[in-house]
Amino acid sequence: MTIQMLITDKNLSVQGDPLTGWTSVDARTVFNEPASGTAVLPATPEIMEQLQPGNRMMLIRDGVVWAEGPMEIPTDYSWSVAQDPGVGTVTVNFSDDLATLAGYITWPEPASAWSAQHGNTWRQINTANSESIIRALVNENCGPGALSARRIPNFALDTAAGVGTATTVRTRFEPLLEVARRVAIDGGGIGFRTQRSGTAIRFGCYAPADRTGTARFSLGLGNLRSLSFKASAPVATHVLVAGTETEGATARAFVERADTAAAALWWRTEAYLDGGADTDANGELTAAGNAELAEGAAPVELATATVDTPDLRAGIDYGLGDRVTVALPHGLEVADLVRSIHLQATPDSGEYVTAVVGSPAATSDPQMVRLVRTLTRRLGRLSTRR
Repeated sequence: MTIQMLITDKNLSVQGDPLTGWTSVDARTVFNEPASGTAVLPATPEIMEQLQPGNRMMLIRDGVVWAEGPMEIPTDYSWSVAQDPGVGTVTVNFSDDLATLAGYITWPEPASAWSAQHGNTWRQINTANSESIIRALVNENCGPGALSARRIPNFALDTAAGVGTATTVRTRFEPLLEVARRVAIDGGGIGFRTQRSGTAIRFGCYAPADRTGTARFSLGLGNLRSLSFKASAPVATHVLVAGTETEGATARAFVERADTAAAALWWRTEAYLDGGADTDANGELTAAGNAELAEGAAPVELATATVDTPDLRAGIDYGLGDRVTVALPHGLEVADLVRSIHLQATPDSGEYVTAVVGSPAATSDPQMVRLVRTLTRRLGRLSTRR
């Protein structure tokens, strides 16, 4: 195990020597969501000088960048004469560059000033490739194509990967990443991420790989420390989507999206959804129903504490969004997507790598966090209606 941490400024220039003397590192990367991490360091003058507002953390594991992005809390300082009579300790909270994108909302008219946004206008992209939609939304809201005041410094779009399927989106004043996730789910289950390329941070999409034949975890292979498995009934097998009631309209649009296989295996469970569009002429109601159906799918939650081997290493041989296989001790094999990878390390005990595998609901987020996210998305549809 080799863990290295570097601090850079906004222009990605390294600010000093690698950070040494750390006592713990805890970093979680998440599929299509910002990463989160903490590092506990000695508060020496050399280290404190680098931990300035606006600077960035680069966490490197065995020569490969694990996470890189802004420090959200650069200095959480602690000192006690009883516990630490020396310089004290400082805890740094950091993320990756998706956290910066998470601070933006989708403007209905991104080329116009805020004062020129029309109250009844939506940003609508119809029947386009999901990658193209996500790239367009990112570009026009915070990328090189955005208004100058909204552009993220040293940020660019990566080369198009040619992934995803046709879908549609209709959005107005919603969190940018929430919309991107919705499009990614309905448009082929693609992933998106940020990566450093020279002196720029590039945003791009990718197709998760099917590694079920090569990325396998089991007791027999010796690459499992522990695991927990939970299979639950689906939250919704049938999503009943209602279009917006429009004055003067003779009929209201209704669309039903169903997972008949899940309903046959479990039972029928209905969920009502306000689709946020007048009609389904361009597929907006269908797309909203598909996304809700995917999030309500039968959760298969599998948390595994893995051991890296020369043949199977997190971040190298499998990554976020990839489909992998885990063999449970009683003979059942579970194949699903890697939703998050958690790295924990201390100088004394070494490192632990934990992967969460399963449906979109199979995350380590508390139930309340997922509930708030769902409510925020639904309230967004209501608050933007005229």
